Amino acid sequence: MSAPGCAERTVLCMKWGTKYGADYVNRLYGMVRRHLRGEFRFVCLTDRSDGIRAEVQCLPIPDLALPDGIPERGWKKLTTFAADLHGLKGTALFLDLDVVIVDDITPFFEQPGEFLIIHDWKRPWRITGNSSVYRFELGAHPQVLERFRNEHENIRKRLRNEQAWLSEVLHQEGKLSYWPADWCASWKYHCVPHFPLNFVKAPAVPRGARILIFHGVVNPPDAMAGRSMGNWRRALAAPWIAQHWHE
Repeated sequence: MSAPGCAERTVLCMKWGTKYGADYVNRLYGMVRRHLRGEFRFVCLTDRSDGIRAEVQCLPIPDLALPDGIPERGWKKLTTFAADLHGLKGTALFLDLDVVIVDDITPFFEQPGEFLIIHDWKRPWRITGNSSVYRFELGAHPQVLERFRNEHENIRKRLRNEQAWLSEVLHQEGKLSYWPADWCASWKYHCVPHFPLNFVKAPAVPRGARILIFHGVVNPPDAMAGRSMGNWRRALAAPWIAQHWHE
């Protein structure tokens, strides 16, 4: 399948609870604005819009529709696959709130494929992708959400999280593709030097990286200050992140 056109491009993010404040949304918008050529719509699915800048369209997170008492946690991301997501149309690029954009992300809308996601760095033999960055046509894959609603008990027993489920479904349908390997760099695997150099050499942006992914316990403010947050992979401070991670 050829790459979608740029007629209707939406950048999606999601914020619920209190872990991430409005400043994360605002910084993400600022980075997208600087690094995405052409027109786009920026949408935040959220339960709290206070403090989010006016250029961001805030919409409610659709109900996952699970029985009472079942924790939704990261499974909420599956609601982006609703058959009708608030009437939004066109191509959507989903970005986690804690990513750091360091280069042009226009190619993420141009790369051929029906559904693209980050390939697992640590276990590349698995089909499971990392859902910090994924692209899809809005409303084109409603089965991802519908099947989860109908089969959630079995799915949650078998699989750890939403990215394993959406990767499984779209792989079975022959629609799963991955971003070029160097576009999305893991902070802890690719930016932080390997032991023992991590104690004397500061983290850096890998060659070819466009988006830095902060998966695990370390977020951009921690990385800037050199806090490991209990992670065994210690790193020196990386104040240069502030050059990218701002409004």
